[in-house]
Amino acid sequence: MKLEGSTILVTGASSGIGAALAPQLAAKGATVGIVARRAERLEEVVAQCREHTPASTFWAADLGDVDRAVSVALDAWDHFGGLEALVNNAAIGKRKLVQTLTPEDLDVTMRTNFLSPIRMGMALLPKWLERGAGLVVNVSSMGGRLGILHEAAYSASKFAMCGWSESMRMDLEGTGVKVKLVLPGPIETEIWEVQPGELPGLYDGPFVSAADCAADIVAAMEDDGFEYYTPETVPGGWQQKDLVVGKTQSCDDFLTGMAQMDAKS
Repeated sequence: MKLEGSTILVTGASSGIGAALAPQLAAKGATVGIVARRAERLEEVVAQCREHTPASTFWAADLGDVDRAVSVALDAWDHFGGLEALVNNAAIGKRKLVQTLTPEDLDVTMRTNFLSPIRMGMALLPKWLERGAGLVVNVSSMGGRLGILHEAAYSASKFAMCGWSESMRMDLEGTGVKVKLVLPGPIETEIWEVQPGELPGLYDGPFVSAADCAADIVAAMEDDGFEYYTPETVPGGWQQKDLVVGKTQSCDDFLTGMAQMDAKS
């Protein structure tokens, strides 16, 4: 898509990837609406955006509330007089053994990581179809292609986003509405911080900066493809896509090896 002169709504923009992405989009000439829970953080990010596009603004909202998420998407459309793109970036982690997960753990993770972003896209879709143009960028995770140890709820939400995005892409062929799927790997964000009652991640670096990941998303939005790994090559030299392909070729070996890695940690 052409970013200059466009209006784009970015979720999860108070920190991490979203906070890096919004100013980069604004620097390309896009007026940006940003969404997250922490208003004070959003004010800092939107100030950076307004250096390039003064009409950029923010909505403070908990995207674990699906109805609130949908209302923000529609409010943003009305505020800007339309949206060229929605970037579904907001997500929470949930690092627990599956046997210790509660129903509420699962519900809040699925609402935040899957139901809210998908419902936001669904709310905008009829408007895009009427225009014959629009773009939804779903930021999933490598955890949407590979099950991650101790992260059943998180991986489930991200697998769901991948499956939805693939089917949505096929259903919308020829309509002018585009879909992109972004699969970040080890990006340096708050999601790695250990939360009360949760486990630490087994991976401890090296990490890729949120700014570099955001730059990859900008490039993806300007490109013609569907699926994008960011980074393509993880520090240490291995290709993320190769790991996914290898897992599908021998799923049992992959799962056994990962479980054994946990046992050694």
